[in-house]
Amino acid sequence: MKVFGFTLDLRDDPGRVEAYIHHHQNVWPEVIASIRKSGIYSMEIYQYSTRLFMRIETTDDFTFEHKAKLDADNPAVQEWEELMWRYQAKIEGSKPGEKWVRMDRIFDL
Repeated sequence: MKVFGFTLDLRDDPGRVEAYIHHHQNVWPEVIASIRKSGIYSMEIYQYSTRLFMRIETTDDFTFEHKAKLDADNPAVQEWEELMWRYQAKIEGSKPGEKWVRMDRIFDL
């Protein structure tokens, strides 16, 4: 098992934050299927104001390259990601086109 943490900011607009939360209470089945197919078996997203934290657990053979290829080949995932960009804000220091920024684990109990 591998565990990863990511962060993302939402646009500072209460209506957009509410819409983003609503979308994540109704994630499209094709998106869920793609997540599972990539080797992610647990995903949680936490929210405080406009800041999000995502924790994922994956299989030992999971790679981000494989997930990126699956995502690129899936029109529903591409449509979902385009929709989510309406609500998401670029984090300072992130790479061009990068949404969720991988965090470093600094403590584990």
